[in-house]
Amino acid sequence: MLFSGGGFIPSKMFFTKGVGIHREKLTSFEMALRDAKIAHHNLVRISSIFPPHCEIVERDEGTQLLQPGQIVFCVLSEAATSEPGRRVGATVGVAMPDDRSKYGYISEHHAFGQSEKTMGDYAEDLAAQMLATVLGAPFDPEEAWDERKEQWRLSGHVVNSMNHTVVSQGPENGHWVTVVSAAVVCA
Repeated sequence: MLFSGGGFIPSKMFFTKGVGIHREKLTSFEMALRDAKIAHHNLVRISSIFPPHCEIVERDEGTQLLQPGQIVFCVLSEAATSEPGRRVGATVGVAMPDDRSKYGYISEHHAFGQSEKTMGDYAEDLAAQMLATVLGAPFDPEEAWDERKEQWRLSGHVVNSMNHTVVSQGPENGHWVTVVSAAVVCA
């Protein structure tokens, strides 16, 4: 982490997701955090900026940089249901300019009834739209997406995006299912 002006700028981040099922809602949330490998940290939610020069690392590498009980910053999306058969999902999307000296955006979204693809695409579109406004670029997701290169083109700026999405369904026995998706700062 780079410390600047009394704060820090994260240098590494990883993405994770999880599902938890239990008869108690809070316990299902805990189980989802365990599945995501972040339950043993004190999570602090942050807003939506992907830092300049930040490196995305694999979840296993990122979790090894953290210690149990550590205060850990993350963008967290979560949703839960106890309605049998109801689809529930959580996603985080990220849009990063090709010029990594500039910052990007992370979006979080949760919903009921949506497919994994619909949710993931929405989260990426949202992050790219937020970044476009900062870059001063007009944004039309139908025109900005380069299908062949799988990246955004925003008024001459190349933007890469991705999402981390999890979808599950409420169990037939009426237990709670909680889904979480997170972008976690690890260094």
